[in-house]
Amino acid sequence: MTKKILILSVFVVASCGLAYELIAGALSSYLLGDSVLQFSTIIGCYLFAMGVGAHLSKYVRDEHVLARFVDIELAVGLVGGLSAAILFLTFSWMGAPFRLILYVLVFMVGAMVGMEVPLVMRALNARQTEFAEIVSRVLTFDYLGALAVSLLFPLVLAPYLGLVRTGFLFGMLNIGVALWTIYVFRAELTELAGRTLRACAVLLVLVLGFASSDRLTAWGEHGLFGDQIVYATSTPYQRLVITRWKDDTRLYINGNLQFSSRDEYRYHEALVHPAMEKLPWAKRVLVLGGGDGLALREILRYSNVQHVTLVDLDPAMTAAFRQREELAALNHKSLSDPRVTVINADAAIWLQTTQEMFDAVIVDFPDPSSFALGKLYSVPFYGMLKRHVAANGLVVVQATSPFFAPHAYWTVNSTLREVGMRTYPYHVYVPSFGEWGFIMASPQADYVPPATYRLPMRFLDGRTTAAMFAFPPDMQPLAMPPNRLNTQSLVHEFEQDWRRTIR
Repeated sequence: MTKKILILSVFVVASCGLAYELIAGALSSYLLGDSVLQFSTIIGCYLFAMGVGAHLSKYVRDEHVLARFVDIELAVGLVGGLSAAILFLTFSWMGAPFRLILYVLVFMVGAMVGMEVPLVMRALNARQTEFAEIVSRVLTFDYLGALAVSLLFPLVLAPYLGLVRTGFLFGMLNIGVALWTIYVFRAELTELAGRTLRACAVLLVLVLGFASSDRLTAWGEHGLFGDQIVYATSTPYQRLVITRWKDDTRLYINGNLQFSSRDEYRYHEALVHPAMEKLPWAKRVLVLGGGDGLALREILRYSNVQHVTLVDLDPAMTAAFRQREELAALNHKSLSDPRVTVINADAAIWLQTTQEMFDAVIVDFPDPSSFALGKLYSVPFYGMLKRHVAANGLVVVQATSPFFAPHAYWTVNSTLREVGMRTYPYHVYVPSFGEWGFIMASPQADYVPPATYRLPMRFLDGRTTAAMFAFPPDMQPLAMPPNRLNTQSLVHEFEQDWRRTIR
């Protein structure tokens, strides 16, 4: 019976160990971007630390193996369980030490996890279990635990519990293993009362943390965003936060500002109308991204538009901006318009499966800060997109800032040209963002910016439009290679551009 208990504990501790690693990788990706870099460095640090822990385990004396195993479970449960909350609050309120604390926590947890399995194997060996059986059973349950968490984390834990609450949950599981080990092997352990008391104290801390994780998250996000948070949710794809200060409503995705209601009209008028004004015959329009419905609001002002298809990955985004009254007011209830079909799907996959053709396409994706987003700015993606646009139709792409991220901006331009599109870059000043850029493109059509507009505008007129298509000396074109899916140079250019800006 005691052997089975030890084997089962391997399944639990393996699950917990991988969960802490996934939490650190996901949280750093959310907050720092570049998911490949974050996961690669965290996995490397974690595995190295496990090796250190496995080495240190040899210094534990045979008669103390079970006692040290319990002590490690208490320590890894406390540190690992609190890790997500510590990292989130550090980033929100302190900023600068985040990376240092991230890797210190990853190393600490990895070293302790690295000691667990060797200690269990030694405990089994002391109970006269054959070595071959020890290795087979321990590694089998170790890998099964890793498999269980690798499936549960993206499908259930992260989207429904959130990263902070998930951390507390797995910390409690580690403490549960410690308490169960104390109970089962009480005859072989010393200081039972002290260890039990410490385990109960740590468990109480984790339970309280689990129960108050929403408050902790809200407090951390208040430090990050400053303004009152009126809506926040974690989805399988991203963290959505909406804040309000006086008459200013703002949307943040993974901590990055997407719009401010005070000046979003500048952005969305510039995104939509220079194209739509030149297409009085356009009947079918495609919007990729733009789940807030703000670009859709501008498109629906044209009476010639008969149908708009909006493809946005996250159903939580489109649901919030359709159902919440204050958000639906911003987009004039555009997501509920009978002319609109909303499709929640990956835009790249959807383009591969649809046969529809469109007269105009508005591409309003978040900036290419990760490889998952970078693929939506790649040669293969634009090649697919081109096949769904009328020969004389127009495509407009949100393309980051030509001032703050010039290498990234002109990479988007060269990528569109690589698939045979004619491109017409332009830019606009949006106070919340600074100088921002778009690329107008067409399979065949020549483009001349409109001198007048049929509809009344808050910002655009012939003069401001002409200025948008003129680039001053400090924003002149750069010769950049296209963004290919294999290398995704755009993601690296984007990161480097913004690093230079921050410095």
